Amino acid sequence: MFVLSISSLKGGVGKTTVTLGLASAAWARGLRTLVVDLDPQSDVSTGLDARAQDGATIADVLRSPKPSTVRAAIARSSWGEGGHGVIDLMVGSPAALSFDTPNPSIREIWRLEEALAIVEADYDLVLIDCPPSLNALTRTAWAASDRVAVVTEPGLFSVAAADRALRAVDEIRRELSPRLQPLGIIVNRAKHQSIEHQFRLGELRDMFGPLVLSPALPERTSLQQATGAAKPVHLWPGSSAEEMAASFDTLLERIMRAGRLGPYANAAGTNDEAPVTRGRQRGRSKNEGAASGG
Repeated sequence: MFVLSISSLKGGVGKTTVTLGLASAAWARGLRTLVVDLDPQSDVSTGLDARAQDGATIADVLRSPKPSTVRAAIARSSWGEGGHGVIDLMVGSPAALSFDTPNPSIREIWRLEEALAIVEADYDLVLIDCPPSLNALTRTAWAASDRVAVVTEPGLFSVAAADRALRAVDEIRRELSPRLQPLGIIVNRAKHQSIEHQFRLGELRDMFGPLVLSPALPERTSLQQATGAAKPVHLWPGSSAEEMAASFDTLLERIMRAGRLGPYANAAGTNDEAPVTRGRQRGRSKNEGAASGG
């Protein structure tokens, strides 16, 4: 199981839309996928059209990551009815905001990792939609992740936010979770006819080199329409939707290669790839087990 956080330290860049696009690509590819809605706005839960039958949510999981609670908070998306891959959702809730404190304890940070270990055998890929901040919820997500994808758009302030996010990923890797690495930067809402956007894209590539993932996602109404209808973009009609689906397929290939999923499962190891096996709280630094009583 490969865990990817989708993050941005600036709101309004389409982070949740990118999460749903990647989920659509995973669904179309046939991957067993769990989407974790860690953003208290819970927009990804709306986009996946799923609701836990007994009302459990991510807030209950963060409060007590027991197996019964974790499984109760997972619901099947209506997307799964099309005969492609499995798309499940760990349902979001505004109540998760109470866990987004600026100074979480070590035990609190590792609760999502504990929860995901319970369902490790059930999924190939986990996508975590993070809130646009660096408080406890984002750190909890990153501690449970193998990689972080930073979503930005080609604007001055968003470029600066991407730089802050990558620096924060490196800090979490050094201080908390040694396995954590950046997958790269996903550029969203790019207008290729815009001189300003072309300048900012060049600036991003100059600053971050190969960490800027291709392709940059163009601004298309079809993606917003599919999201608003709670449907995968891979099923939305029209050439614009096909273009967006192909872009997300390309990004998914990058994720699968990093996670050794599907045809990459037996690929020779590189520094870019995640470990083959995963284990409960496997990313802790040496002193954290004692600090948390583990």
